[in-house]
Amino acid sequence: MSKKLQEVIERVRSWPEERQEEAAEVLLEMEAQEGSAYQLTAEQSAEVERRLADPKPRFMTLAELRARLARLDA
Repeated sequence: MSKKLQEVIERVRSWPEERQEEAAEVLLEMEAQEGSAYQLTAEQSAEVERRLADPKPRFMTLAELRARLARLDA
C-alpha cells in the first residue's frame, strides 16, 4: 500500500461512520471499474454529465452543433 493511501486511511478512521461508508462506496466503485472493458474519456464523461443535467435540451449553440458534426465526420 502506498504511503499516501495509508495516510488518508488513517485520517478516514476519524470521520463519522456515514462519511466512511461513502468513501468505501467510492473505492468499491473504482474496484468494479477495473474489470470493465469500457472506459469513458474525460470529454465523454463531461458530455454524459451535461446530458444528464438537461436530458431534453430544446436547442444548442452553433459551436455545439459544429462540434457534433465534426465528430460525425471523424
